[in-house]
Amino acid sequence: MEDFGQLVIAKRNELFACVDKRGFEDDEIDRIHRAYELAEEAHRPQRRKSGEPYILHPIAVAMIVANEIGLGANPICAALLHDVVEDTEHTVREIREMFGDDVATLVSVVTKRKADNYETSLQVDNYKQMLQSIHYDIRALLLKLADRLHNMRTLKSMPTHKQLKIASETDYFYAPLANRLGLYRIKTELENLSFRFRLPNEYEEVRGQISRYVAAHAEAAEAWMAPIRAALGRRGIVATVACEPRSAYSIWAKMQEDSISFSEVEHIRVVHIVYNNWKQKEMTEKEMALQVYSIITSLYTEKPGSMNSYLDVSKDNNYRSLHCKLMGNEGRWMEVHIASTEMKRISNIGCLVEREHGVDKWIENFRNVLRELSEQGRSGGFMDDVRSTFYEDDIYVFTPKGKMVILPKGATAIDFAFEIHNKLGEQMKFAVINDKLCSAKTVLSKGDRVRIGTDDEPSIDKSWLEHVVTYKARMGVRRFLNRQPAKVSDEFVMCPVCNPISGDEVIGFRLSDNKVEVHKCLCRKAIEKAAQKGDSIERRVDITEFEQLAFPVHFHIRSVNKDQLLLAIVSLVSEQMHLSLGNLHSTIEDDIVSTDFEVYVHSHSEIQQLKTALGALPNVYGLRTY
Repeated sequence: MEDFGQLVIAKRNELFACVDKRGFEDDEIDRIHRAYELAEEAHRPQRRKSGEPYILHPIAVAMIVANEIGLGANPICAALLHDVVEDTEHTVREIREMFGDDVATLVSVVTKRKADNYETSLQVDNYKQMLQSIHYDIRALLLKLADRLHNMRTLKSMPTHKQLKIASETDYFYAPLANRLGLYRIKTELENLSFRFRLPNEYEEVRGQISRYVAAHAEAAEAWMAPIRAALGRRGIVATVACEPRSAYSIWAKMQEDSISFSEVEHIRVVHIVYNNWKQKEMTEKEMALQVYSIITSLYTEKPGSMNSYLDVSKDNNYRSLHCKLMGNEGRWMEVHIASTEMKRISNIGCLVEREHGVDKWIENFRNVLRELSEQGRSGGFMDDVRSTFYEDDIYVFTPKGKMVILPKGATAIDFAFEIHNKLGEQMKFAVINDKLCSAKTVLSKGDRVRIGTDDEPSIDKSWLEHVVTYKARMGVRRFLNRQPAKVSDEFVMCPVCNPISGDEVIGFRLSDNKVEVHKCLCRKAIEKAAQKGDSIERRVDITEFEQLAFPVHFHIRSVNKDQLLLAIVSLVSEQMHLSLGNLHSTIEDDIVSTDFEVYVHSHSEIQQLKTALGALPNVYGLRTY
């Protein structure tokens, strides 16, 4: 108890020291002190799951708000008081009387509603309440992000099923929100923490691979960066040059997206060049960035077409930099990001930069859609609509007259048509993209010029629901409900998307008929379900009974010597492991053989055995499953 007391004092002093450095007015500092005193008194009897005094949580949230996000005095007060109304006898009215309308309103919008019945689930209703707080002030969202960040940092003390629930919520909702608001550092930390608790085995494996890779290539990286530092110094450019590994989550996500192994990931590390004296040289940020680019491309060969500039037109969340790929001294392309110290600062605080207006536009659009959703009284699919419309990176496309239309990455011509007008979407037959006739379902790319071909009679096809990502388009074409998972047992319902098998890391959800719906832990549907209905997570799921069932797994192999390989695959699968071999297709180009085939397996261990055996075959240089 004495140790906890000393810890509270130390953390309190750390917070007040941070506040003192921020240069607040005396009345603001006094208000923060009073907020702490009320929070400390209100939470005094309470303990966290770890056994620590509860007051350590609001102190930590206030530190994140003050130091990592950089908000003002009132949000710091609200951070200290954010659980007082929810978890103690104090009311919003008391907060208003003691600290004013601004603090009271912030506390109110981040306080979870207390109700016996919810429209869809407790989680979804909380999301809706949080998002609708944007009508008042974006600071409310930032408070919730700070709260979630500290909860994730201390998640280890929670039971496993709670870890899965909270981590899934984070991956599904909070990390994409942080990304959309331009808070890259917070977004990256949330993603990694979520990955750690959702898939602990894979997290540790990827993290270990990164550590070994960085150690093995550290000397080569330093040798490659040394000429850059020297060349910049000769030009009088003050800059830091550092090689940093990508996050474990981003590398794992790339492996999953492309069905590749760690060794096949193209860019494990990124070289960051951050310059800070462009003003002294009477240059703009852009001019200095291009000068740095010119210097480094004179030292190393640039990959053709690799330069990607966010200098003139930033991402919607204010991210700006210049990216390129240069040949490394180990025969691999090195990804390089060039940015000023100001650009780097903006990448951390995103939506808080007042001089940029991209996020303001996004927020205003967000408000309009939320208002429409509220007026229509929609609850089912609410979060799917919000995520697909607002949580993806943007692309810019153009009408035939040159009007810019902003759409989420992955949007199709259907989304474009509905964005212009509902009637245009309903009457759409085809699209002309960059003067080329295309299907309505064609995915658009940045800079495309799009014209919509129509017919007088509405021609919406049900399959369009699988090819739209925006709220407007989905509302226009929604005609049927999603398919229910396939039932394979009186007790279990197996996800037809990820096809979990015995030995996989799985997660289960208790359904209304008391059956358990089973997914692989990495299944996107599972993450969404855990985020929205995490209270239905089943703690123990044993699907070993399905080892008698066979499920298809697709393999892809790259090799040389086609004839020997095909014979070896057939022998290994059918004769040695006694498994059923499905479709087998092989192509050859320039003596490189690409072979795809299907094997029906009964457990995760069979997949691992098969991968090991296939990887040991002679002349095999690439193997992946999907």
